Amino acid sequence: MFENQPKGLFALALANTGERFGYYTMLAVFALFLRANYGLSPAMAGTIYSAFLMLVYFFPLIGGMMADKFGFGKMVTTGIMIMFAGYLLLSVPLGGDSVALIVMLAALLLIGFGTGLFKGNLQVMVGDLYNDPQYKDKRDAGFSIFYMAINIGALFAPTAAIKIKEYAETALGYSSNDAYHFSFAVACASLILSIAIYYLFRSTFRHTEGGAKKDAKAADAAPVEELSKEETKQRIVALCLVFAVVIFFWMAFHQNGLSLTYFADEFTAQSAEGLQAMCFNVWNLVAVIFIVYALFSLFQSKTGKAKAISAVVIVVAVAFLCLSYNPDGTISVSAPIFQQFNPFYVVALTPVSMAIFGSLAAKGKEPSAPRKIAYGMIVAAIAYALMAFASFGLPMPQTEMGADGNPVAVHVADVTPNLLISVYLILTFGELLLSPMGISFVSKVAPPKYKGMMMGGWFVATAIGNQLVVVGGLLWGAVPLWLCWSVFLGVCLVAAIFMFAMMKRLEKVC
Repeated sequence: MFENQPKGLFALALANTGERFGYYTMLAVFALFLRANYGLSPAMAGTIYSAFLMLVYFFPLIGGMMADKFGFGKMVTTGIMIMFAGYLLLSVPLGGDSVALIVMLAALLLIGFGTGLFKGNLQVMVGDLYNDPQYKDKRDAGFSIFYMAINIGALFAPTAAIKIKEYAETALGYSSNDAYHFSFAVACASLILSIAIYYLFRSTFRHTEGGAKKDAKAADAAPVEELSKEETKQRIVALCLVFAVVIFFWMAFHQNGLSLTYFADEFTAQSAEGLQAMCFNVWNLVAVIFIVYALFSLFQSKTGKAKAISAVVIVVAVAFLCLSYNPDGTISVSAPIFQQFNPFYVVALTPVSMAIFGSLAAKGKEPSAPRKIAYGMIVAAIAYALMAFASFGLPMPQTEMGADGNPVAVHVADVTPNLLISVYLILTFGELLLSPMGISFVSKVAPPKYKGMMMGGWFVATAIGNQLVVVGGLLWGAVPLWLCWSVFLGVCLVAAIFMFAMMKRLEKVC
């Protein structure tokens, strides 16, 4: 998996890890911050949250257009600088009045635009590393590594957000609301690390930074493949059908930062003990990841030395977990910490997923990308079916007036944390079936002359899905919980049925 990859992959992946760590640190507490600091209703907080997510995935379309003219590298660097300015504004505690709200919205706009310049263009640079024939057959594995890097940053983000907030409250004496801003400041530091990695190892990927002159030379050297008008139309229609489906996946999936976080805050037990408590320590999750990868290395390594190293890693990681276990210890559980499970599952399960599909491919039985996407929608539906079933009999969300006159969410139930831990596992299976497969499908099927536009279409579909995340905020407290989750169950099922109905047309262009 890691062998014979271009050196630039690891530099770009690490630069992306730093940026994603800051982004997910901010996102882990953002919805709760909106309600606590500005006294916003769940619906209004959800509106701002979903609009921000929409901008993050819409602006890559503009960023790609700008990169065509100015180069990918320039846009990546500019994006980091703009993001830094946005996070810096967000990290200043200005209170909860109208001026503070306006500054916060301006910060979100900067972060969204900066991310748009950075995110998509960095992915294009990663893809261009594999234009070299010697790396052509390593593209899928390379993107899997890159995808894992995103989630490594996201894995540590919730813990960082919670710990820095607690430190600001206890050690520095800041109020609960002002302490949130210290979590946002982490993103500034992570961006400094990202830009440092980018420029320190720039020589390994500089040839992918692009620019008008370089692109013109590349176009002269490699003429664009010509397709008939009919085939071009078929491919674009197929891609648009996929875009229409993935909108509803992201609408459901990104409830992790909104309604599922509300559920964690108001309905999930705020303490854990024994084995369950170990799940909330990020270092225990890291140990599990080491065990998974070392097991793969143990069975796949060709030398005795490599197998011995893998065995030692497994023994050390298991010993660490044994020492961490405290059967009588009880820990407090904060709502944002649940967001660490999705990236943990992605990192831990990616080699498992690759091994399964690799085995099926060797037997000629690997499902097509469209079929995997349809399966992913069904898996997401199962996750929300579990949430709906578990929510029967639970009371409606409740609020009361705080000392500052703002409404405060009330904790009304103590549902086992295992529910959300399980739901995030199921959603991650859906994500692994849909997200990497979708990007691969776009890059493979898009007509050569419209690759940039079609990749932009993927981001726009993601943006629309993120905007629809607001549905979770609008439903929260307005309908019974089981009905709220049933809405997401329903849209995922309908999308899956539509995908299967269109399967012949989609697989025809594969």
